[in-house]
Amino acid sequence: MSSFSEAVSEIIVAKDPMVSVEWLHKNLRNPNIKILDASWYMPHEQRNPLKEYQDAHIPGALFFDIEGIKDINSTLPHMLPSEEAFCAAVSALGIRNNDALLVYDGKGLYSAARVWWMFQIFGHDKIWVIDGGFPRWRALGFNVESASKDVSLNINGPNDAVKRVYQGVGANQSMFKVKFLPNLVWNIEQIEKNIKDPKYQHVDARPKARFDGVAPEPRKGIKSGHIDGSKCIPYSEVLDGSQMLLPSSDLAKRFESEDVSLDRPIILSCGTGVTACIVGLGLHRLGKYDVPIFDGSWTEWALKYDLTE
Repeated sequence: MSSFSEAVSEIIVAKDPMVSVEWLHKNLRNPNIKILDASWYMPHEQRNPLKEYQDAHIPGALFFDIEGIKDINSTLPHMLPSEEAFCAAVSALGIRNNDALLVYDGKGLYSAARVWWMFQIFGHDKIWVIDGGFPRWRALGFNVESASKDVSLNINGPNDAVKRVYQGVGANQSMFKVKFLPNLVWNIEQIEKNIKDPKYQHVDARPKARFDGVAPEPRKGIKSGHIDGSKCIPYSEVLDGSQMLLPSSDLAKRFESEDVSLDRPIILSCGTGVTACIVGLGLHRLGKYDVPIFDGSWTEWALKYDLTE
């Protein structure tokens, strides 16, 4: 911790996954901090995260694209990239292992949670989510900046680095080193094994109507429903009305209300591995630091078991 300023050391000691917008504003020019705009939206929302970033973002923020920094060989949405690909993308962003990362998105608390989890997976735990995200930043009247022409031209660098790795071309020299933590990500075989021998409580973060099979999935061709033995805690129910993570006492009550014990292991899933990470943030706030995500989530499950339309 000696290489970090007193302000950054303070949030490390706190062990909470969130920082406030006000804290970031106060420490915006801290040289130990890099800020990531990780905005992403479902197709039906018809929002362009890159265009929104170019128009306005927190000063100094870099754009992290989960649709580009992914396993490009997978037919599933935004699956985790390989270690080499992640390393190449993060290095292209100019991020080093001794950087403290603060990540936000354009909805308040949504896709930023996925990027927080991705860095955790690859061994970088000096990352925090900005509570309330860009909407709260703007609501408080803090300054924003737009992307200059030069920045806009270089914005695809991380995505291009990922493509080069998967094409076998190789990446440029990396300034970021990864340490993959396989215990934080599950595959479909592990889910199937857990159904037969349920050592982990399975929590699904999708809306209850989709979990119950009475509302359609947002991805065409996928039927709604849920994996055997799973319970539903919608990601929206671990947030308050301002899209900020609930305090610990309220979070604990929410898990208790669904008979999910914080004393037993938990595995999380959702539709495509994004909103499960929001519930993961809540569990992290409650002191459960090693909660895995089923990366393929309901989409992979439904495709394998032909739950399609």
